[in-house]
Formats: sequence, C-alpha cells, structure tokens
Amino acid sequence: MSAGLDYPQNCYYTNSADIPARLPSLDRQQKFDVAIIGGGYTGLSAALHLAQKGVRVAVLEANRMGWGASGRNGGQIHSGQRQDPEWFEARYGLQAAKDYFELGNEGVKLVHDLADQHGIECELKPGLLHASHKQSYIGEYQEHVENLNKNYNGNLQWLDAAETAKRLGTESYFGAIYDPSGGHLHPLKFALGLAKAAQKAGAVLFEHSAVTGLEKGACYTLTTTEGSVVADQVLLCCNGYLPAGLAPQSDARVMPINNFIAATRPLTSDEIPIIRDECASDSRFVINYWRMSADKRLLFGGGENYSSRFPGDIKSFVRKPLAQIYPQFKDIEIDYAWGGTLGVTVHRVPFFSQLKPGLWTASGFSGHGVTIAPLAGQILAEAVLDDTARFDAFAKLPTPAFPGGRLLRWPTLVAGMCWYALRDRI
Repeated sequence: MSAGLDYPQNCYYTNSADIPARLPSLDRQQKFDVAIIGGGYTGLSAALHLAQKGVRVAVLEANRMGWGASGRNGGQIHSGQRQDPEWFEARYGLQAAKDYFELGNEGVKLVHDLADQHGIECELKPGLLHASHKQSYIGEYQEHVENLNKNYNGNLQWLDAAETAKRLGTESYFGAIYDPSGGHLHPLKFALGLAKAAQKAGAVLFEHSAVTGLEKGACYTLTTTEGSVVADQVLLCCNGYLPAGLAPQSDARVMPINNFIAATRPLTSDEIPIIRDECASDSRFVINYWRMSADKRLLFGGGENYSSRFPGDIKSFVRKPLAQIYPQFKDIEIDYAWGGTLGVTVHRVPFFSQLKPGLWTASGFSGHGVTIAPLAGQILAEAVLDDTARFDAFAKLPTPAFPGGRLLRWPTLVAGMCWYALRDRI
C-alpha cells in the first residue's frame, strides 16, 4: 500500500485520533442510486443525509476518509460566509445579505447538531477572535460589529488592544472582534465521526478507490483501477483535490492552494498564551490562525503556497509567522508540521452547480470549510431529493473562471497573492 494513501504521519491530528481500520476498496462493478466522489466533510455529510432518507449511496475516496483538508485544517468554526455581509449587501441588498448570512449560520448549527446527534467526540469548544493587525482597520471593524449586532441578530463584541492582548497573550494586534458563536474542533475526529455515522445509516464507503473516469450514458459510470460504480446521480465533493479533467467547469472555477500548520510541544501552564481556550485568526490576506489543542500545544497555521509541492521544511515555513506573533516561541520545539490543499474561488464564495443532469458539485469553500462543507453536503442531498431551494441560493452566487485557463491561472493567482501579501506588510 502506498504511503500516500494513509493519513500523514507528520500531522498532529493523525497522532491524536483513533484511526480506524482501512475500509475496502472498490474491486468490482456495483450499482447505487447516488455515487459520491470524495470522502471529506461534504461527501460524508451528503452520504449521511441521503442514507438517512433510504437512498442507496456510495462514497469513493482516493485515500482515507477525511484524508484531505477535512482532516488537516485549522479546525476553526466561523459564523456566516467567507465573505462579510457587507460584501453581499453591496451586491444584492440587505435582505439577501441576511439570507446568505443565515445560511452560513445554519452550517454552524449543523456542525453542533451532527456532533451531538451522532456522539462525535471532536473537542468542540466555543469562542473565536478575529484580530486586526492594522490600526487603520479599527473603524471598519467597529462598524462591522455594529452592523452585525443591529441587522443580523449578532452577538459580537469589540475588544480593544489591551483586552485583545490579554486574551491572546500577544501585543501584535490593535483590537479584535469576539464571536461567541465561533469556535474550534478536532477536524479529523469530526471527519471520522461523520464517516462512522454515514456507515451506520447505510452508506457504503470505499477507500483507496480513486475515480479515473466518469461517463454519462443511460446512467453514470465511474471507473477506478479495480472496479466501477453505476449510479443515477453523482456528487463531486473533492474541493481542492478534484482530479484534473474530471469536471472542467469546476476545474476552471476552483483553484487548489496549499496551507500549512505547526504544532508545538505541549506548553507548561505559565506558557499558555490564550487565557480562555478560544481560537483566533487575523486580518491578513494570507491569514494566520491559531488555538490550543486538548493537550496544550499551540496549533498555529500560517503561510500558503501555490505550487503542486509543499515546502521542504514546513516547520521553518510556519515558524516565521508564529515568531512574529509570539516572539517568546521563536525557538520552541515543533513536534508536528503539515500541509493541506483547499479550494478557493475568485470571489471567495462557494461554487455550487449542476454541471449536467444528475451531476452535482459543491466546492471552493475558500478556508471556510469546517462549517460550509458539511452544510454543502446536506444541501446536495436535498437537491438530489428534489428540494433545490438552498442549492439554488448558492448556485446564484458569481463564481467566474480564473483567468488564463488551467495553464496560466497559476501565475495569475501567484501574482495576485503576492500583491495582497505585500499589502499585509505595509
């Protein structure tokens, strides 16, 4: 078995979860009502919700369940959408912005409901701070708090620089927005819990079953190296891991980028910087995000790249932004460092589409996948069962293709990201 098919051993989550036995791979032709490509949050949530309705559903995962971004991400739960409500207001008006914000909050509720209903022990904890790294952002942030609390039934709180420093143990920020409805969890434990729940509901899960072909006849036929699935409908739930060429429309609109996280050694009680066990992210375009693990490690995400390869030394790559925020940890031992691939869109809103009759996709969660991806799976399940109201709401959002096509979109993205990274520093 190729090492690439198992969970990454340099990842803290792999080493702090109970990893189940490998599931069988697809080794013959089988027939299902619905076939799902991708065993992350989206695919597993869709499988669970379909199986609960009596639909015969299969999940085909190229590696292990939760192997991709679903099992490697920062574990942060954000309310609303990846884009702020003000972005939606400017384009669609206040009521539409409220509707989209509430859709995002349905994702937050769904995460909690899934954990509660299925007994998923995933270290779910409340509280998120979004910190401003520039003085010039303060007025905008305070207006955002006022707008959310007045028009969106928000419960946000503005924290000044002193309170932010107290809560986060760093003087790197000029203030922060506190969101009590945000929070954090252990992402791999959540993914594995979804897989177990989907199986219990009747879904059939295949690991080590990369889909190499997708053809439409009377039904859809999905081929792997050793077997095939015939299905009436297909859900593409791969996000940044969609195989090239499998769905050109999605391929053009969802760009894979890589993000990186490090886990320090366990901290002593007097070293722990975050006094209330909340998670945090900041206002940089290339965002930093961090929190404490259950065993008191600082889990810090920082830095991106846009190539097909990870940096040769991820520990050093992440240590630089970590040391900028917490200089006292510039030389701390880092026990784990890993990367993962996520999918982003031009406008940072998710890409929902029925690509062909019976061929559905949802991806491009742009770093907001802990809450939007499970919701996307639920919404895809609804669409398959002929309730497309929430699917259509997302499908209306603008998701233009990245300029330059597949060959030129990489340098275009890199140029744009470098510009925004420069803005972070000035």
